[in-house]
Amino acid sequence: MLPRQNASDTIFALSTGQLPSGVAVIRISGNGAFNAIQKLCGVVPEARVARLVTIRDEVGEVVDQGLCLTFPAPRSFTGENCAELQVHGGRAVVNKLLQCLAALPDLRIAEAGEFSKRAYLNGKLNLTEAEALADLIDAETEAQRQFALSNQTMAHERLYDQWREKLLHIRAYMEAELDFADETDVPDDAASWIWNDLEDLHSAIRAHIESYRSAEIIREGFRVALIGAPNAGKSTLLNHLAKREAAIVSEIPGTTRDVIEVQLELDGFKVILTDTAGIREDADEVEAIGIERSLKAAEDAHLILHLIDGSNPRKVREHGDADQIDVYTKADIATPDDGCIAISTHRNIGIQTLLDAMVAACRRSTSSLNSVSPFRLRHVRELEKGAAAINRALNQPRDLLELSAEEMREASDALARICGRSDVEEILGAIFSSFCVGK
Repeated sequence: MLPRQNASDTIFALSTGQLPSGVAVIRISGNGAFNAIQKLCGVVPEARVARLVTIRDEVGEVVDQGLCLTFPAPRSFTGENCAELQVHGGRAVVNKLLQCLAALPDLRIAEAGEFSKRAYLNGKLNLTEAEALADLIDAETEAQRQFALSNQTMAHERLYDQWREKLLHIRAYMEAELDFADETDVPDDAASWIWNDLEDLHSAIRAHIESYRSAEIIREGFRVALIGAPNAGKSTLLNHLAKREAAIVSEIPGTTRDVIEVQLELDGFKVILTDTAGIREDADEVEAIGIERSLKAAEDAHLILHLIDGSNPRKVREHGDADQIDVYTKADIATPDDGCIAISTHRNIGIQTLLDAMVAACRRSTSSLNSVSPFRLRHVRELEKGAAAINRALNQPRDLLELSAEEMREASDALARICGRSDVEEILGAIFSSFCVGK
């Protein structure tokens, strides 16, 4: 968890990537941001207007020339006074400038994710928006970028607020039945719709949870395991798709004794391709460990490519519950069975057909993804708590409304925690510490 720091501290950090670079951006946030700019640059530029400035150290020597921008509170990323210095991205320049900032009173280097944490605390972001921002920064593929952008909207907050309002409405009627059962303005048929609405809400939350599997594939990657007998061409195919010698290729059976992973981007999707040890019965002790890991990779995979040596067809038993595609290798010297994808890495035969089949399998696996899906395991855990509370209420005797009303409160609190509406102090550190420093 992030160390507790004084909220009045002014923080700074390098917000751009690895040095050296053409330009480096140093971000400053807090009450003392503009004083720091005054001391370093001799002037505080007009709000949101880039100005060329000369930056000097404490004895007046020039550190660099660059652009300075200021963003007065509350119209800034953090909701505080913010400033940015855009300077040359040399290591010596940036290090010297950071030293100058650290020497100023009441300024300190930012913790990982502290700018985004302050944006959350100042109401500029909710937790799901902050997590989507982290995903956007970490995005490696087009599908991840689009997914992260879609999650930066208020859609999650609106959905969970809608569910919380329904729970509040149901709880209000339950408590009205308990406290004002004799009053004429309490509907007699309240119970007739309470339980139907609860069942519908429970189903909606469960369906929402199920869509997480698709979101997880987008964020973490679609796992494809290459399974087959020794010398079926698994390592050759891995190297061909990776366009590099990632795995050792040999005619000696049992060369691959450990899992080897490479990452691909296929049609915008992150695909993790895993080469495994050839599966056979007469393996030695070390090779048997590799085979055991192969079977584990098959169990964890979303798709299995079962490679069959076209010149010596030997099939291995099926493993795992994932989709499976039979792939005949060495199609330039052998005729494959019908219903298989025939490939030859030597002649580049069937490779595009195989890639298209992999993309199609990935699209099937992400078909449950919709415009609002939980995209972090944290969300799923809170949703599970909410669904469990509703389920307990549904299974309570109908005359124990006070117990059911308490379950409604627990379900509502679980939904509130997803967007940071209540009781989230213990998770803030875990969320924001995953950000890079400077964000």
